[in-house]
Amino acid sequence: MIPYGKQNITEEDILAVTNALKCDFLTQGPTILEFEQKFSTYIGCKYSVAVANGTAALHLCALALDVNENSKVITTPITFAASANCIKYCGGEVVFSDIDKETYLIDIPKIKQLLESQPKGTFSGIVPVDFAGRAVNLEELKKIADEYNLWIIEDSCHSPGGYFIDSKGVQQNCGNGNFADLAIFSFHPVKHIATGEGGMITTNDEELYKKLLMLRTHGITRDTNVFENSLELANGTDKHNGNYPGWYMEMQTLGYNYRFTDFQAALGISQLEKAKTGIEKRRAIAKRYNEAFQNSSFIKGQSGVIEGHAYHLYIIEVENRLGLYNHLRENKIFAQIHYIPCHLMPFYKAQGNKEGNQPIAENYYKNCISLPMYPTLTETEQDFVIATILNFYK
Repeated sequence: MIPYGKQNITEEDILAVTNALKCDFLTQGPTILEFEQKFSTYIGCKYSVAVANGTAALHLCALALDVNENSKVITTPITFAASANCIKYCGGEVVFSDIDKETYLIDIPKIKQLLESQPKGTFSGIVPVDFAGRAVNLEELKKIADEYNLWIIEDSCHSPGGYFIDSKGVQQNCGNGNFADLAIFSFHPVKHIATGEGGMITTNDEELYKKLLMLRTHGITRDTNVFENSLELANGTDKHNGNYPGWYMEMQTLGYNYRFTDFQAALGISQLEKAKTGIEKRRAIAKRYNEAFQNSSFIKGQSGVIEGHAYHLYIIEVENRLGLYNHLRENKIFAQIHYIPCHLMPFYKAQGNKEGNQPIAENYYKNCISLPMYPTLTETEQDFVIATILNFYK
């Protein structure tokens, strides 16, 4: 069986988790902070906050940016539903904007047109997605966001290790916080870094970082510098010595239990050590796919060989997609489809979206299929995938 994605768990990973399980802390311990700091170094940002999963990361980002029932937020229709749902969790309105047919990313000129069609102040923010591992040019998007006073949450679940080259020739890593207010990553087993479940938020904004830490743990803080209640109240009936007692904490806002565990963090640290090698293998696999299909008449489009692409997915657009999908499964190759356009999901159709609203995304969906892509995919397995596809179209 050849799946479309697969975790790579080594003996080093297992040992790291075993050692963590022997430590004093299983959650809220020092290993989490160590993972956050090492992830910040890998991405190139100032702050990282580990959370329960990628969806929790998106939700906390929306909360930290004060999304509410008056918020109107733009995102892509070609993404996992969580990219849009995080806005709905906070009562906001989601507006979908079509993709570019070559990159499969949200089309920045179309965002500009959408913003120009409404009075300034209509929209609050944008959630671009580094879909399949290809980086959105956030430098270009940031110019538009600044013009319309919009925040940016970069959904980089597919793209740790991905990057784009800015107008000055500088490499800008996905999630580094130079253009987006916040960015998020997922550690689901099919992603580059696997911790079972788990996610990370990255930012360069210290104020947002502190809000996220509080929101992650029920809205509770132990930071004496921000306590609001008096010493007398904190001490109850006891006399005080001029300090808050060691047991004291305050819930200052409505937060959630979106915490990460220490043994997940230990696994994440171990996985980070293989991240560079994993990206290199993914790019090598992408190159072989590209070369195998670039002159094929049945190909309508494919991910291609792109600098900075992190290749969570390798996508081809083909004729007779359903036939190919079934043929691959008959041969124990479990390709996948990414994604059914969000705006055509019944939940979002009930809010006024309909077929024909995002024609590029809808046409892409009719033809797309994601091929097996993970670092432990062997050349023999990949050759079998390629041969099975070529034979089907023969």
